[in-house]
Amino acid sequence: MKRVGGRHLIVVAVAVLAAVAGFLVSRGTSDPAPAAQVDPAAGNAILALALPDSHGELQALQQWHGRVLVVNFWATWCPPCLTEIPDFAAVSRGFADSPVQFVGLAIDKAESVRKFGAEHDVPYPLLIGTQQTLGLTTALGNAVQALPYTIIFDRTGKIAHIKLGTLNRTELEGKIRALLGE
Repeated sequence: MKRVGGRHLIVVAVAVLAAVAGFLVSRGTSDPAPAAQVDPAAGNAILALALPDSHGELQALQQWHGRVLVVNFWATWCPPCLTEIPDFAAVSRGFADSPVQFVGLAIDKAESVRKFGAEHDVPYPLLIGTQQTLGLTTALGNAVQALPYTIIFDRTGKIAHIKLGTLNRTELEGKIRALLGE
């Protein structure tokens, strides 16, 4: 019997996760767990993260406390993620003078993320996470740990919205404006 290498298994696992994510997105999956029913400790675990950015500098999510915080779990190899990032970039630019902060948590290699951020002029921090980082979303209803997965925190640090699958520009702007009282 031929032995399968660890790299091959990772590629297969990623492909399976991407397929599941695509399936869920195609079914219109939105809020995996209504934000009002989420255990606050699960959100606190996300806010307690300190991860390196694509240049290796450690960034703590707590530095953006007091802002509406849009945390998007994504990867350069995830087609639905790549579909929504231009909208995220545009909305981020549109709220540049507001107390709103976007953060991309990439489940990917720093080199790939750095290259993607530069090529696509992403205006917000792109942090490098791991499969364990994505695992924190399980407590928030993302049992299959699919991407993209977005959590929007209000200015007090409470989870206001959760979305498994892509968020379009109109939907994203509406959720943020509601949290800003606009």
